[in-house]
Amino acid sequence: MRKREALAVSVAERRIVDLDAVGAIAPQLFERLRERIVRAELLPGETISETEIARAYAVSRQPVREAFIKLSEAGLVQIRPQRGTMISRISVSSVMEARFVREAIEADVARTAATRADPAAARELLDQVAAQKRVADTDVDAFMKLDELFHRTLADAAGTPFAWRVVEGVKAQMDRIRFLSVEEVHVRRLIAQHEAVAKAVASGDADAAEETMRTHLREILISLPVIAAAHPELFGAGS
Repeated sequence: MRKREALAVSVAERRIVDLDAVGAIAPQLFERLRERIVRAELLPGETISETEIARAYAVSRQPVREAFIKLSEAGLVQIRPQRGTMISRISVSSVMEARFVREAIEADVARTAATRADPAAARELLDQVAAQKRVADTDVDAFMKLDELFHRTLADAAGTPFAWRVVEGVKAQMDRIRFLSVEEVHVRRLIAQHEAVAKAVASGDADAAEETMRTHLREILISLPVIAAAHPELFGAGS
């Protein structure tokens, strides 16, 4: 497993991305903080405050409060009155439940995309696989973004963009494991699975598209116990 340098990043060194002054602030804060939690820049068990985050992003406390509520709903923080807000430890049961929901949705998405067999969509998916191969050995962050794009494009190809929005709403805990488990061999296995899905979609093989997607989304069953053993401090007791 790749050593995650983010685990040792100090508060002063943490990456702060400027917000878009034109857009709504709370949703942007939610996305920024979600990303930092997923990347283990904000560590499980760490306490953050509305004042601290508002100062870091140069905003008022109200949008921070709204972002904290959404993070709580996603299971990423615990809001404790009078004691501050704490980054939640990873819950194994939550990861497993999210994986179940994601497989149930995306296996059918892959089947539907193959049934539609849109040549343009199939070419786009195969082009994205090629892009993933180009960055596999050099840029993990780029791969992670391309991975997200692949699954979103697949939902679009199936004519079910709302399905991806549902998945996005439940996969935060899975993303934490996904980020911690990224390594070159693992990445190449994921890309091979993406390619198999894309080829099944291109050939209109619905059975193969569904089965390969199920295999792909079960990868976390392999990586989860490894990550939990390597980073027990990130996981909740009895999770």
